[in-house]
Amino acid sequence: MERTMLGRFGVCTVFALTLQVCLAAVTVNVIPKVEVIKGDTVQLTCTYITTETASSFVVQWFIEIAGARERIAYWQSKGDAGVDANTLLTERLTLGSDKSITISPVNVEDEMTYYCQVTGGPVGTSEGETVVKVFNAPEKPMISGNNQAITVSHGSAPSSQVGKCTSRNGHPEPRIVWFKDGKPLPVVKDQKEKTFMIPSVVKEASGLTTVTSILFMQPEKADAKSVFHCTVEYSMPRDQTKQDSSETFSLSLLYPSENVFFKLMNQGPIKEGDDVDMICETDGNPQPEISFYQVTTPEDKKLPASAGKLVLKNVTRNDAGNYKCEAEDFDAVVDLVKTLSFSVHYLELVEVDPKGPLFPSQGDAVELQCKTQSSDEYTLKWKKDSKVLSQNGVLSFQSVSLSDAGVYICVGAVPSVPGLQKQANVTLTVKGKPEIDTPVDVFIAKEGGLITLNCSALGFPAPQFTWTPSGKESVTVMGNKVISRIMLEATSAVLKDGVKCEASNEFGMDSKKFKVSIKTEPVTHEDANAANRGNPMFKTADRQQAGSSSVVIAVVVCVLLLLLLVAGLFFLNKKGKLSCGKKNKKDVASGDMKGGIVVEMKSGEKGNEESGLLNKPNADQC
Repeated sequence: MERTMLGRFGVCTVFALTLQVCLAAVTVNVIPKVEVIKGDTVQLTCTYITTETASSFVVQWFIEIAGARERIAYWQSKGDAGVDANTLLTERLTLGSDKSITISPVNVEDEMTYYCQVTGGPVGTSEGETVVKVFNAPEKPMISGNNQAITVSHGSAPSSQVGKCTSRNGHPEPRIVWFKDGKPLPVVKDQKEKTFMIPSVVKEASGLTTVTSILFMQPEKADAKSVFHCTVEYSMPRDQTKQDSSETFSLSLLYPSENVFFKLMNQGPIKEGDDVDMICETDGNPQPEISFYQVTTPEDKKLPASAGKLVLKNVTRNDAGNYKCEAEDFDAVVDLVKTLSFSVHYLELVEVDPKGPLFPSQGDAVELQCKTQSSDEYTLKWKKDSKVLSQNGVLSFQSVSLSDAGVYICVGAVPSVPGLQKQANVTLTVKGKPEIDTPVDVFIAKEGGLITLNCSALGFPAPQFTWTPSGKESVTVMGNKVISRIMLEATSAVLKDGVKCEASNEFGMDSKKFKVSIKTEPVTHEDANAANRGNPMFKTADRQQAGSSSVVIAVVVCVLLLLLLVAGLFFLNKKGKLSCGKKNKKDVASGDMKGGIVVEMKSGEKGNEESGLLNKPNADQC
């Protein structure tokens, strides 16, 4: 019994010790997957937990190359730690105090699985795996091999190379997609198809990838208007798919002409004197040689042209009619001929009846007519000084007056053809005795000033002027009006009787009188406006008044200064500050204001007394 019991006790003890060892363990925690951009820095962490306390722990980092593991870093709880020498990562690897490793900068070859192994003696050994994925955006795709011209063919002709798309230095391996008119082309590698691609991949020494795709097509004529480009698609962290596109390009296709287009480039109606532009082109490429003809009888007339463009300079009505263009494309299977026609609008010279110049007498009846011809409906208008007087081509005067004299213009125009108009004019000179405009009263500051008077008169022959009294005269002709200007002195006789202007010619005489007065009141607002409007009388009077006022003001300033000095001496003498003799009174008189400020000093005894005050013998002076 004892043996039995002892045997049972020994078995149970061994089983308990074995169970305790089996339950002891270490658990390693790492990030399963880490993504990083080439050239950046990546940190791989490693932490662990245990079920039992161990006396020492060892943490080791490994990579796997060609199926064999290689340690790159280690850490021991007893204080020994470091980075292993002569590994792929030695120069770029650091070990942190928290047992993490940091790689900087990251290369493409760093994309692999990293193992963190933790050994805790009796608690056992465990490890965790971290997969590092490295990314690098490829360069913008570039197009080449698309400069050659391609002949459009039919049937079983081989496909032609359209373009080559290359994108360099990507990771992971990117993908190229071709686009036509903004839509992706299906990826076809079978070279028996009309459209297919030949891809290629090159692994660069840096570990990056360069991808290329060559597009082959059997282009059709419609492809001449198509736009092509390629796009590179590539992966980036967090499952992103990005794209970058090349520049667009079009194909240079060669194909025969099937249609010809003949166009008139002028906008709106064509009139005599215009330039006419015509363009002829086909839907083929290259453009064939094109000839232009004017369709005439008995045979067409060939016209000089350049690059499918015909220009007719300064056309006349004789240039109107039919024109033809002919394209000489020997590969075409149809006749390439097209015609067009155009009209040329015209307006004949405007004729005036009777022809001028005309010299009717005042009171005569006068009728003016004008006429013309045109390719379309036209209008005739009589104008004078931009004012329309008649719109039917006839202008009548029952009794002409001197004011009717002048230049009359008849304007002919075709409303349906903008810019098509012509004109003629006639000069009407009305004979008769002069008529003088109503004179304007003249005001002046004072007698003796200079005044300028204007006397204007209508009449033909040009009137002669006589002024009473006379002065310095000048004559100006403005249209059918003659203006006589005179400058004279405003004497007492002028102020009393005024100035008479007389205009005369062989048909008679007219006269008017100008009244000249001295202005005794301040200039009013209306007078100022009249002066601003250029009345020469007011300008002369103002100049004279301004000159007189300047002199008077200067005299006043001098007198005031003298009076202040005398007043000061008088005040001091009265206060006993000066031992002066008899205190004389001083008077200052001022004159009336006429047309300005006038100050007058009266001479006499008081003036002498003031002089005596300033010039007494020493006994009486201050």
